[in-house]
Amino acid sequence: MLESIRDPFNKKSDTPMLRLEFSEADRQALNYERYHHPHPRVQQRMEALWLKSQGVPHHQIARLCDSSGNTVRAYLNLYQAGGVEALKHLQFHRPQSALNAHRETIEAQLREQPPQTINEAVAVLETLTGIRRSPTQVRLFLKQLGLKRLKVGLLPAKGNPEEQEEYQKKKLEPRLAEAQAGARAVFFVDAAHFVFGAFLGYLWCFARCWIKAPSGRQRFNVLGALNAVTHEVITVTNLTYINSESVCHLLCKLVELGLQVPITLVLDNARYQRCALVQSVADTLGIELLYLPAYSPNLNLIERLWKFVKKQCLYSKYYADFTAFTQAIEACLATTQTTHKQALSSLLTFNFQSFKKVQALTV
Repeated sequence: MLESIRDPFNKKSDTPMLRLEFSEADRQALNYERYHHPHPRVQQRMEALWLKSQGVPHHQIARLCDSSGNTVRAYLNLYQAGGVEALKHLQFHRPQSALNAHRETIEAQLREQPPQTINEAVAVLETLTGIRRSPTQVRLFLKQLGLKRLKVGLLPAKGNPEEQEEYQKKKLEPRLAEAQAGARAVFFVDAAHFVFGAFLGYLWCFARCWIKAPSGRQRFNVLGALNAVTHEVITVTNLTYINSESVCHLLCKLVELGLQVPITLVLDNARYQRCALVQSVADTLGIELLYLPAYSPNLNLIERLWKFVKKQCLYSKYYADFTAFTQAIEACLATTQTTHKQALSSLLTFNFQSFKKVQALTV
């Protein structure tokens, strides 16, 4: 049954109210949606029409919905034109940038020569299109195109992407699959040389912070072997330099773990790691040495660990003496399976960077 409702003239206007009819189904829908619709604007519309269906005067609806009289009239007109469903349709005004007309030209130019700063992008877009926009508008436009401000990566000049891909598929991945199945232990090996100094980083702070720079060039050398699956780190450290004897010492420490599966070491082509002494000791101990292709740090998982250690305990940190400095590094490496387990589980995955299809800057 339809009920016709007509309000008297608005107390604040000489304009008569709309004549609306509400079915019982519409009343129930309005009552439900004014509380349960996910968008607050639609809830407000439903509230206004539900009040109207209850015979509430126009000016009181505007006051109860915290809206203007014109807004309430617009809601009533929507309902009159399309019923409850029309109230759910939102059509916000989204002005289109004039730069959209030159979208393809702009995108082609920015792919070829990415700008370093927003101000540079402002100038480039003005040169291409003759349209000048503020830095804020240009930043929004670049985001709409899909651009992000990303740090430039380092591409080894002599690296061979095809050779890396073949090595990864035919040598590295099969051994990692065995390691995940518990049939082999794979360790990624590399040396890091931490110089006792100030590692500057970024901080959220009210004013620029300063840290003291220690004097001297003391160096803490760490030769590490990272278990690809468990993330356990076996280390050999010294304050002089890493050599073939250090590598042989590391091989012995790995054997002392008492693993009951074959051991494979993934390591680069540093002379002290590829010399006859190291290969002889590895052969005697039954350890496989799997050398990476030349200039392939992207395939050595432990490189990510070294970056993590610097970020975790060195950047923007001050240590009063060299002892505290070395202890911080050792403590970080000793807790890869406990304190830092969760962070490293997402960092030390087997998703290796491939340089085959990367965008290389030529200018």
